[in-house]
Amino acid sequence: MKRLILFLCTLFSLSATNCKGKDSSFKETIKVVSPKVMQTLLAKDSIQLIDVRTPEEFEQGYIEGAQNINYLSATFNSDIKKLDKTKPVILYCKSGGRSAKSSRKLLDIGFTEIYDLTGGITRWKEEGFEITIE
Repeated sequence: MKRLILFLCTLFSLSATNCKGKDSSFKETIKVVSPKVMQTLLAKDSIQLIDVRTPEEFEQGYIEGAQNINYLSATFNSDIKKLDKTKPVILYCKSGGRSAKSSRKLLDIGFTEIYDLTGGITRWKEEGFEITIE
């Protein structure tokens, strides 16, 4: 009986460690950033800025330099594979939901430096940063 309890405790301990390791790796790879931090990141030449909202939302205003790749599009998965995995990517949407899901997809296909704008373009505007409207 003691052996069974010891075995179960060891098994539980190992599975808890594996889950924790997976979570910390996820957090280290996808960085949720504020608009102020994002503005600093945008100064990098190699950054890829991706707006994952619909084309209709994008037309209502976007952050300068953004490329629109619609998360809800049937071609989203193939479209993100065209991005350069060696360059950092910043994702944003309206409020943060779609960009969080998109970040996980980028992580799954091998991107290593992913930033997600907390609060999306809504927070970007609330904090007084400009958007482009065509």
